Amino acid sequence: MKTTQFIIFILIITTIFGLSAKVNSQTDSCSSSLNLQNFNLPFDAASLHCLSVWDAHNYILRYSQTSSNIWTFVLSTPVVNSFIAIGFSSNGQMVGSSAIVGWVSSTESTIKQYFLGGTTANLVEPNKGNLQVASNFSLITSQSSRMYLVFQLETNQPQKRLLYSFGRDGFLPVAPNYRLMEHSDKVSTSINYITGQSTSSSQSPYSKLRKSHGVLNMLGWGILMIIGVIVARYLKPYDPLWFYLHTCIQSFGFIFGIIGVVCGFVLNNKLNADVSTHKALGIIILVLGCLQVMALLVRPEKESKARKYWNWYHQGVGRILLILAIANVFYGIHLGEKGKAWNAGYGAVLAILVVTAVIFELRLWFKK
Repeated sequence: MKTTQFIIFILIITTIFGLSAKVNSQTDSCSSSLNLQNFNLPFDAASLHCLSVWDAHNYILRYSQTSSNIWTFVLSTPVVNSFIAIGFSSNGQMVGSSAIVGWVSSTESTIKQYFLGGTTANLVEPNKGNLQVASNFSLITSQSSRMYLVFQLETNQPQKRLLYSFGRDGFLPVAPNYRLMEHSDKVSTSINYITGQSTSSSQSPYSKLRKSHGVLNMLGWGILMIIGVIVARYLKPYDPLWFYLHTCIQSFGFIFGIIGVVCGFVLNNKLNADVSTHKALGIIILVLGCLQVMALLVRPEKESKARKYWNWYHQGVGRILLILAIANVFYGIHLGEKGKAWNAGYGAVLAILVVTAVIFELRLWFKK
């Protein structure tokens, strides 16, 4: 009997401590004071605005405009054995943003700014970025089952689109390169610094416009144009059917492509994103497409001596267009952070078209 009572007592105590630990891990909230009394903070902690910015992981953000050009931020998160990060973005996307990242190891606490130039580790560069971090104070600490990332920015107005993330458990950046492993989870939010309201972005800004831009360009320049080339090369015996099919398919591809490019210009104007390479490639592709259309208007007769040179020009420009279009589609998928699914989907379509072309090419060889 005594043994049973002892076991029950131990279970009760264990449960109480377990619940205490769980509650402790969530002790910080906007209804409680900032628990950083052990540090000589260069700002009034009581004056900070407080927001719950990521409920799924109990992220709390406190901020205030300390002076005309100094903004103070305090990010509070549950303790994790990885990095925590807050990014500042012009468009709500990770690529092109700058982030303040901090972590606490067994030997030291570290804060660094990173420039997120891409989705691979080598493009996430430490000690770079567009944020002017005030040098007089920054802090990353762990206490009461919470981590606190504290920093100040020199700016008149911080960017309103904020990203939050944390790394995979057990993986901390290490010297000398301090590379970040891929985050375990992330969220994109928008904050109104005046009203103190924060909203989570379940979709990227202008997601429908982004999708229209991507799908139309992929379909127009990256798929239909290729099909049109296959028709022109391998259906020549079916004259004039091949010509009408080729013209019709390329015309639809050109129209879809133009609409996709227009969507891209509108999107770039709304987001003001740094996509200069993608934009330049798109303009080159559009110009090449226009040249192909104009070339049809001056196509020499079959008997003309100039027809041979026209064919060389038409085929050469077409090949360059296709190569640039395919490259830009994949680059656009990368910029849009669509990941492996879109790459695999478009890659599968290309593979089918390549296999089809190879089969037709082999038939031509065998006929010879």
